[in-house]
Amino acid sequence: MTLPITMPYAPMEALLVEEIPSAGGWQYEPKWDGFRCLAFREGEKVELQSKNGQSLGRYFPELVGALRGLRAEQFVLDSEIVIPVEGRLSFDDLLQRIHPAESRIQRLAAERPALLIVFDLLVDAEGQLISDKPLRGRRRALEAFAKRYFAKNRRIRLSPATTDLRTAKKWFDMTGGALDGVMAKRLDSDYRSGERTAMEKIKWMRTADCVVGGFRYASNGPGVGSLLLGLYDEKGLLHHVGFTSGFPDRQRKELLRKLKPLIKPPGFTGNAPGGPSRWSSERSAEWEPLVPKLVVEIRYDHFTGNRFRHGTKFLRWRPEKPARQCLMSQVQSESHATPLGLTLKAK
Repeated sequence: MTLPITMPYAPMEALLVEEIPSAGGWQYEPKWDGFRCLAFREGEKVELQSKNGQSLGRYFPELVGALRGLRAEQFVLDSEIVIPVEGRLSFDDLLQRIHPAESRIQRLAAERPALLIVFDLLVDAEGQLISDKPLRGRRRALEAFAKRYFAKNRRIRLSPATTDLRTAKKWFDMTGGALDGVMAKRLDSDYRSGERTAMEKIKWMRTADCVVGGFRYASNGPGVGSLLLGLYDEKGLLHHVGFTSGFPDRQRKELLRKLKPLIKPPGFTGNAPGGPSRWSSERSAEWEPLVPKLVVEIRYDHFTGNRFRHGTKFLRWRPEKPARQCLMSQVQSESHATPLGLTLKAK
């Protein structure tokens, strides 16, 4: 490609903060629950780049086709790939797309097509670099671009944006359905590739009480590396739903002494842990089942597919709470709302 921006190009990053910034000079946007994507087009060549610089095009052929179908023949967009399922965004369906079999990808693309939600324009339809312009100018250019080119496209949407704090707070209250939080971007800033200096993200952190159904050993010394968390379903089965870790070395040894007397199979009577995730830094695949007596309160940001999306934060032990009261229903989201003006229907 001869565009002024080419792959791999680091997208602008966000700093995680606890509150929506209220001082002037911010643009607020929904934080979508999907895959970050930079979309490049020059003539018939279309590339989709992930956050870490990898190509996503083969996994989302319907989006490649949608971008190639736009009348604009050159551009670079910053966006999010999402898959709507019954008014919600399904991260599990996104993960299923990352598969080596082309036939499977094509089938999934037909059954549950993805959407591209666009929130920034880095290179315009004339091939001019505008990432060095302030956000307020880039947003005006993006809205004009979307009005001209997105209108008849079923796979590409313009993400809402506002400078009104009250609207941003309403979006934040919708977190848990299609939204993963709220983004705040400085209106007077250029697009800062790979930096966290001009954009902030605010995620709704929740708490839950979970049974400790097992543990993994630490990979770098004696002691407990992580506690394996469980929740009961309506049939009384204890399902593995995630883990909590990050304990200091001294506490790891204390935890092991606390847990050893409770080691007894099966631990989980429903879905059980497998080996460590391929993304995990833990080297050990071993885990020990525990008698389901201990309850912990944890903090988490997202629960989907009957699992905590990321590792959770340990808050405290709950010795007063019976394990049987740790139900799956406490983490099931009730919010299905999406920002006004944006439909998430894929077809």
